[in-house]
Amino acid sequence: MVQIFRPGADTVARLVLASLAAAPVFGVGLAYAYWRSPYATQQDVTREQPVPFSHEHHVGGLGIDCRYCHTAVEKAAFPGIPPTETCMSCHSQIWTNAPMLAPVRTSLAEGRPLEWRKVHTLPHYVYFNHAVHVAKGVGCTTCHGPIQTMKLVRQVAPLTMGWCLDCHRDPAPNLRPREAVFDVTWTPPPDQRAAGARLAQAYHVKSPDRLSECSICHR
Repeated sequence: MVQIFRPGADTVARLVLASLAAAPVFGVGLAYAYWRSPYATQQDVTREQPVPFSHEHHVGGLGIDCRYCHTAVEKAAFPGIPPTETCMSCHSQIWTNAPMLAPVRTSLAEGRPLEWRKVHTLPHYVYFNHAVHVAKGVGCTTCHGPIQTMKLVRQVAPLTMGWCLDCHRDPAPNLRPREAVFDVTWTPPPDQRAAGARLAQAYHVKSPDRLSECSICHR
């Protein structure tokens, strides 16, 4: 009888079938790894801005409070971007001719706001309110990292749904007294978990079950 298939055909067929079975699993794993990677989350990406504003200098060096520029952070979902007039309240008197501040001076002269590039971007279907988090004792550096050390702002946290849920399911380790919310040098006490639990009760933080419901962030 004439041999139709070569001796290795059975091995090849088995390898093909195994590859077909493994391909979907590999594809799902690859997609999962991609969406968790900094390439997708934009974690640690530093964006070029119209003016190289340094939080290291203004916050870490000069000690300017976050609320001086982000005036709506305690009362609105969006913390606000300072108008040019805020910048010029200082720079009309110091560094008045600095080349790097030319866009600021032009903005004031032409009445045209600077076009800052947003660093922390959430999907349009995600609801996030800065004022709520501030009122519940979540500090700026909890999400934004050591902002006082950044020459240019970068996104420190991945801002994935899993990252947010980790805190919503167990908020106590991330809560601090309200008077320390804007203190970029604040460090948690040794009994942070117990202290955070007391603050959660005092600030009427919703239960982990309620905070984990879809409608909290997807409205």
